[in-house]
Amino acid sequence: MPDDKSGRESQAQNTDRRQRERAVAEELERWDETEPELDESELNAVETAVESLSFPATGAEVIDAVGHHEVETPEGTYAIEELVPETDAEAFESPAALRTRVARPTVAASMKRIVEASSDLTRDPLGSQGTAYEKTLRALKAIDADDDDEGVGVITDWIVGEIHEGNHPSSRDVRRRAAAFCRDQGYEVRSDDWLDV
Repeated sequence: MPDDKSGRESQAQNTDRRQRERAVAEELERWDETEPELDESELNAVETAVESLSFPATGAEVIDAVGHHEVETPEGTYAIEELVPETDAEAFESPAALRTRVARPTVAASMKRIVEASSDLTRDPLGSQGTAYEKTLRALKAIDADDDDEGVGVITDWIVGEIHEGNHPSSRDVRRRAAAFCRDQGYEVRSDDWLDV
């Protein structure tokens, strides 16, 4: 960049943009704190592994580049290809966005199934509906009494089944189904909880 006023302003804007991306990524990582986060070194290794990609990058591009890269979690080892949907319908805006998805592997694996099922029917990304699905899965993952994450699996199976029938359930229907599962299992759903509809 030239060392003039325009070059310095551009450099300052780029620095500000990177700081905002990091802040958003950190906030998303803390969002609902539903499962133990991966070790920081594991998450840094994921970001380093995708440095060669230009972002935004689709899930398919990420898998092509680093699909076999493995991350250690408290629950076992996952390859990136097990956590990222192999589709062009969903794109990651930055390495930080990918890092946020991979940080919670149980929910990431479920979202992979949902996004791939959805992309089989349409090329449109889930968008805010996918964000709501993910928030519901995180709320289910946060249930301490459900050590086996049965709720996450049950709701994921139901969403995927609905999608295969040509129906994208509304986020409200997903939350309602998740709340019913919790109540049937004897788990409390508080009135201020995301699952309370």
